[in-house]
Amino acid sequence: MTPEPARRLFTVDEFHRMAEAGILGEDDRVELIEGELIEMTPIGSRHAACVKRILHTLAPHSGNPWLLSVQDPIALDPRTELQPDIALLKPRPDYYASAHPRPRDVVLIIEVADTSAAADREVKLPLYAKAGIPEVWLVDLPGGVIEVYRDPGETAYRTAQTLHPGDPTLPIPGTSLRLAPEQVLCA
Repeated sequence: MTPEPARRLFTVDEFHRMAEAGILGEDDRVELIEGELIEMTPIGSRHAACVKRILHTLAPHSGNPWLLSVQDPIALDPRTELQPDIALLKPRPDYYASAHPRPRDVVLIIEVADTSAAADREVKLPLYAKAGIPEVWLVDLPGGVIEVYRDPGETAYRTAQTLHPGDPTLPIPGTSLRLAPEQVLCA
């Protein structure tokens, strides 16, 4: 039996040093997931349009209860740094110039999935739960639903809810703002 070759896992600090050294460029679409560099799915026009629509809806409310972050890094632990489509962050005077946000800084994550829903459910959601991210919305474009995950546990969220067009509005955590599923689904 041939032994499997040893894998070299990276830390978030090493990941950043690769970018500083020019090994990874700004246009490289990669995330660090449990020490491995994972190439992200290219963003299609439907996905991009959905992100823009959600931003257009949320942007007027940004700044007081939370900061709006778009496809920016969030360091979940020393070996994982993801780039969710949208994150609502607790405000900081430096706008996170001194360090990327950590799980304690996150109010809500919104992942838009056109082709990646299964991978987001199987890989990212458990990582967000383990890190203690309080709420994640998975916008499943092909399925035409929003999956809302709350109450993070060690390996999964304890509560999940699936919303369809016409269902009741979704509250934005910590605010009185509510969004109709139609505002998020971007049909």
